[in-house]
Amino acid sequence: MEKSLSEQRAQRLRNLDALAERGFERYPYRYRPTHTAAALHAEHPKAALQPGDTFPGEVTVAGRVMLLRGMGKATFATLQDASGQIQAYFQKDHLEHYNALKKIDLGDWLEVTGTLFVTKTGELTVQAQRFRPLVKSLRPLPDKFHGLADKEVRYRQRHLDLLVSPEVKRAFVLRSRAVSFIRRYLDDLGFLEVETPVLQSVPGGAEARPFTTHHNALSHDFHLRISLELYLKRLIIGGFDAVYEIGRNFRNEGLSPKHNPEYTMLELYWAGRDYEDILALVEDMYSRLVETLTGSTKLVYQGVTLDFTPPWPRVDYTGELKKRAGMDFDPLDEAKLRDWVRAHHPPKEGPALADRPLNEVYNKLYDLYLEPCIEQPTFVMDHPLAISPLAKAHRTRPGLVERFEPVCMGMELGNAFSELNDPLEQRARFEAQQRLREAGDEEAHPLDEEFLAALEVGMPPTGGLGLGIDRLAMLLADAPSIRDVILFPLLKPE
Repeated sequence: MEKSLSEQRAQRLRNLDALAERGFERYPYRYRPTHTAAALHAEHPKAALQPGDTFPGEVTVAGRVMLLRGMGKATFATLQDASGQIQAYFQKDHLEHYNALKKIDLGDWLEVTGTLFVTKTGELTVQAQRFRPLVKSLRPLPDKFHGLADKEVRYRQRHLDLLVSPEVKRAFVLRSRAVSFIRRYLDDLGFLEVETPVLQSVPGGAEARPFTTHHNALSHDFHLRISLELYLKRLIIGGFDAVYEIGRNFRNEGLSPKHNPEYTMLELYWAGRDYEDILALVEDMYSRLVETLTGSTKLVYQGVTLDFTPPWPRVDYTGELKKRAGMDFDPLDEAKLRDWVRAHHPPKEGPALADRPLNEVYNKLYDLYLEPCIEQPTFVMDHPLAISPLAKAHRTRPGLVERFEPVCMGMELGNAFSELNDPLEQRARFEAQQRLREAGDEEAHPLDEEFLAALEVGMPPTGGLGLGIDRLAMLLADAPSIRDVILFPLLKPE
């Protein structure tokens, strides 16, 4: 019968005591391997190995014991470090403390020093001349064949998930490399990376509910930021011409496979550019990033081959909405739009969509008819002004703004504008948003007098962009849920 967790833990503690009695330090202060597992395999490629090969020189490796096979006077162990796995071989006749291996448990960390040879099965192996335990694992690892089947357990115990699931670790390595690529790309263009406040008096830059906290020393409520936008624009006003920030945003909203209340965004602002310039940057950066990390500008996501090769298709927001929803009128005609919504989307319960603020109507129709239908990387262009309080009016199309959203596999990947820099127009739009807030719309943009005062100093023509890092990581790692690419996603306490 399988031992309970408490019984296994007690046995492992006894093993730790036994190792200490043999003279091993319970919890050593440091270890210094000469090689990682990956480095040894790189120096000795499998294709070049022959059974019985030996190699001069001493090596030291260290890692977690993932497999332990004792065969009387010999024992094999598989050690796993951050780079991969390497096999170690222990012979009773060659080791003073060979019997101490009986007190080593799966999950323990070992340091092994010895020489390299190749086994009869062609496996590169360290022939141990000496070893020492580095740490005792008091809890058993998950079954290596079944792993962690429950997704919520995986998210709560990500340390175990990473240990037993190489594909999970790969996803986070890809994510990290993607962020590094973005930094190099923007730095090479002359952008300056900056940091802006996470705690803000006015949570602006997006339509979302914030998390609110109280600062005791200042006796004032602050909000976790929902966007990086307004402070970055102040830096453009202050004389920087190209800035970016990669940081966390927080939105007090629901959870879904595409949404986590705490998430990572890239935002950048580039003086002298408009949304067409930013669009070209997105195409180029995304395609180069995908090619650098995967070897091709194409990748497979959930069984669909996505092609990030520029140029990406473009679709017109109102034109595509009209086509997909089967409208026979211009969606910018508010009266006809509300009549159509009233006829096609009668209320099931609560207020009718047709009677909601215009921005809510557009956003709901976008979620129903536009975004879910887009599979390949595509730019949705030229949004209605009613849903874009921070974007510049379109120079040739009344009622629209110069804005685009890159969309792929039914997910918005980002958002970009020719940034509104007319302080009088910005005030008028903020005041309209404030009226929506006063009417009960908690996600309408608040009136931000400090930003308006800064804008009156003069912001040059500027293009701006926000890109979601988490959804980018989903595509790269072929992950169906945003939680699969956030190391520790938000979960309800047990």
